[in-house]
Amino acid sequence: MIPPKENDTGALTASPGIARDRYCRQSILPEIGLEGQRRLGESRAVIVGLGAMGSSVANTLVRAGVGHVVLIDRDLVELHNLQRQILYSEEDVDRPKAVAAAEILHTINSSVEVEARTNDLNVLNAEKLLTGADIILDGTDNLQTRFLINDVCVKYRIPWVYAGAVGTGGMVMPIVPGRTPCFRCLVPSLPGPGLLQTCDIAGVLNTIPTIIASLECTLAFQILTGRFESGEGTAYLVHVDAWRQTFDRMEVGRRADCPCCGKGQLDFLNAVSPEMVTSLCGRDAIQITPATAMEISLEELESRLSRLGEVRSTRYMLTFKSGTEEISIFRDGRAIIKGTKDEAAARSLYARYIGL
Repeated sequence: MIPPKENDTGALTASPGIARDRYCRQSILPEIGLEGQRRLGESRAVIVGLGAMGSSVANTLVRAGVGHVVLIDRDLVELHNLQRQILYSEEDVDRPKAVAAAEILHTINSSVEVEARTNDLNVLNAEKLLTGADIILDGTDNLQTRFLINDVCVKYRIPWVYAGAVGTGGMVMPIVPGRTPCFRCLVPSLPGPGLLQTCDIAGVLNTIPTIIASLECTLAFQILTGRFESGEGTAYLVHVDAWRQTFDRMEVGRRADCPCCGKGQLDFLNAVSPEMVTSLCGRDAIQITPATAMEISLEELESRLSRLGEVRSTRYMLTFKSGTEEISIFRDGRAIIKGTKDEAAARSLYARYIGL
């Protein structure tokens, strides 16, 4: 096997010698055809979140021959992820998900360009990371990020597919700005605290993310090949319960009073961005994202912290451990503080060791 080559954007580039009949079982489908396969090969897909759904989506898109796949994920692989996040193995624990996924996907299909982005998608970088995509796929675990994706997609007319899974159930809906309802037609505003199920509370059956990811990718193929069909101003939200083996389909209409696609308000994209402190789903950890875009020197930070404790570093991140304290720091100044759910304690550690 020819090893992957990495360019300065973190993309793994293609190797030569791909068999001509690689996609023959797919291109003979009348729903895809040779023209559809050509379109897939020329498409750029962005996946936000590389957890259970996102990793399954990435696996499917790369095997199907989508030509350029961008992987965005802020998190590291943890042991409990392996129950449902199909791309990773025990060897990937404590590595950035986007990096581990990109390397694995290159061994699956070296003709696809796979780009790893170890970013937290937020108001500071959303337009830069998402524009230029032919489609955006949802692998996130929170509504705030979905509202932000929706704002960018409505502003730039980028199709995206909403998807979510928790417990034994999940749902999926295509969003094509100007043609279908947007996400805020479905969910006008953020629900109050404690009103939504999370994986912390409800858990997740490892079959449901794969089912939802398969439906999500099928919608992506329809959109990318020009075969997507919907009524004008309508779309279908599909809900699946894997345990009860039920499928429900609900028509969603565009709302004239929708804050986003109806009134043109990009509330989440235009939000003033303070320092963002986030409790990570399913983890005893706090993420801190600086209020302004920056790039820090991991090399200088490593030199400073190595006198205080154990330091491990890669070109993407640095991990510092001193006693019971462990901090993973990325080049954009973002940090994940493990072992606490106390925001004040996390901020204190960030200030003490990073000093930004």
